[in-house]
Parts: sequence; structure tokens; C-alpha cells
Amino acid sequence: MILFRPPCILWIALHSPRGTTMRFGLFIALGLMAVVPFAVPGRDQPAPFVPKLHPRGYVALKAVMPPNIDGKLDDDAWRAAPWSDDFVDIEGDLKPKPRYRTRMKMLWDDRALYIAAELEDPDVWATITEHDAVMFQDPDFEVFLDPDGDNHLYGELEINPKNSTWDLLLTKPYRDGGHAINAWEITGLKTAVAIDGTLNNPKDKDRGWTVEIAWPWASLKELSQRTTPPKDGDQWRANFSHVYWDTEVKDGKTVKIKDKPEHNWVWSPQGVVEMHRPERWGYLQFSTQTAGPVKFVPDADADVKDWLHDFYYAQGAYRKKHSKYAGTVADLGGAFAVKTPWGEPTIETTKRGFTATTGEPKRRWSIAQDSQLLRE
Repeated sequence: MILFRPPCILWIALHSPRGTTMRFGLFIALGLMAVVPFAVPGRDQPAPFVPKLHPRGYVALKAVMPPNIDGKLDDDAWRAAPWSDDFVDIEGDLKPKPRYRTRMKMLWDDRALYIAAELEDPDVWATITEHDAVMFQDPDFEVFLDPDGDNHLYGELEINPKNSTWDLLLTKPYRDGGHAINAWEITGLKTAVAIDGTLNNPKDKDRGWTVEIAWPWASLKELSQRTTPPKDGDQWRANFSHVYWDTEVKDGKTVKIKDKPEHNWVWSPQGVVEMHRPERWGYLQFSTQTAGPVKFVPDADADVKDWLHDFYYAQGAYRKKHSKYAGTVADLGGAFAVKTPWGEPTIETTKRGFTATTGEPKRRWSIAQDSQLLRE
């Protein structure tokens, strides 16, 4: 979904690139306040840097045999794969727990990445049959993958209970002027859906629907220069979303309740109603083991990356106010009057952009005005 609704008091409704409502507000300022405390006047030393909560992680085991892509999750292959944590609201703890359970699991082999999902729903319905239609107007399951974690050139796949799909390539996030390439097709993609109940029949009670996806490495290579199939321990950025609509029955048909927004239930919370913040996606870790458990290893550079993204958002706000980018962290003030473990960042600015670099001596990272994150 391409929605943005920050947890703040003042909202300004704007129109998004995909025809849905985006709400912009004070999230940047409030988010920075929540993540990094302001320096307290009178202190001799700046306040210490406070890390963010690490996004969720999942370890995908290597499949002994590929699952049969029929929408049913009863294959022997899936028994080895652990279920993810239950999905939560896209804003995380700011919102109530989702009404119905959603969860996913993953496997991989030398041919493809396999994804399965289980979506509880007492009344499974769908209307869209066209490929590459705006799928989230129906209830749908969505996959987001950024293999190299640089915020640029990532893939999205959406699927509804009719097994209709929308695959699109994002050059970069919409916030940075990115565009969705709808003509992009996932070569060799296989998907299937199974309904535990009856589709489009509100007279009975369903249990939900399940999804199976086989996403070939041949297509995933288009998103990154990283090795595919991956190596043991490799980590990608990924997230998953279940779009759910409040409905009612009219003339014997299930229809959306007018003027009620959709629910966005996700694997790893974004903090705001916007899926296109790849820096907040979870981590997909690959293991060559065929049976678990295998321990997930948190990203050792997560704090550096979080700081750089906060700097990126602050630079955007500074430029909006001053018509130029800040040349130093002191110019930004406020939440950046802190002492980080990595010392002063290196900042380069031009009339049209900036680059900020920081991190451990042998693990330095940089971010630019278009949010591209790179290892130096």
C-alpha cells in the first residue's frame, strides 16, 4: 500500500501516486524526538544516542524439496519452515492488535524463494480479475523485497483471493520521486490461492485463505547485484502486508463500507501508514540448513543506518525551510545535538543534494538526498 498516516495531531491530506490518500504531518519531528532525546540546556556534555527498536527478523531454511504451488500448505516441505510472528498493525503498538490473524513462512532452494501465508477471514471476497490492476482495492497479501537494502530498486507483489496479481518495480520510494514500473513482470512467477470456505458467499462463515508463491532467482537478480541464490547468512530487507477492508452485506453481496479506510496488518511494523519506507522493513536471513532452529543475527549496523535515515528526514525538513541542505549537524540542532558512538559524520552538500557518511572505521555507511543507502 502507498499510504502515509503519521501518529501526530496535525494531518494534511494529500493525493498519493497510486490514487490513495497520503497523510503527512509532524511524524518526522515527533519520530526524532522519540528516537533521540534533545540535549538538555546546561549539560556539559551532549545527550547519548538512543537506538531504535530493531525490525523483526525471519530465518528462511533451505528446502529439501520444492513445495507444490497449489495454495495449500500441506506439503512436507512446509513442515520444516517455522511460522513468523503474527502480523501487527502497520503503526505497531500505537494501534490495537489486528482483528484476525495473519502469518507467513518462507523457504528457498537453488531455483526460487518460496513464500506462504495464512490469512484469517470469516468472509473471503474479491472482485478483481485483471493482472496488474490496483489489487489493494480488494483484500490482498503483499510482498516487498529489497535484496541489497539500499532503499532503491525493489520489488512488490500483490495478490488477492482470486489469485489475481500485481507485480511492480520501484526505482526508489515515492517520497524521493520514485516511479512504479507496472510493465515489469516477475519472470517465471508462480502463485496459487486456496480458500478455506467459499469465495464471495456471505451466507456462510469462512476460515480464511492461504497463499503460495514461488519467486525465481532469475527475476530477483534484476533487483540487486548481490549473489543469487544467496549465501548462508545473507540478509535482505523484506516486509509483508495484509490489506483488510471493513464490509457489509448489500443485496446478498459483500461490499466495502463507504468512507472507511482499509486496515494494514504487517509482519514488521512500519511506525507510520506507509509501506514504502524500506528502511523500516524486516530482515530476511537465509540459512543453508534444512531444519531449525537457526538463530537470527541482528544487523550490527542497524543503529548507524537508523541515524543516517533520521538525518535524511531532518535534511528534507531543513531544505524545505531554508531552501538549502544543512552543512553540519549543528545546523540541524535539536535531536542531532547528541553524541553518537561513531563521532562526527562527514557531510558533503551541493545545491541539489547531500551525502552523509558515518559508522565504524571499517564499516562506514552513507546516505544521499534520495535516501539511497550505501556501504562505503
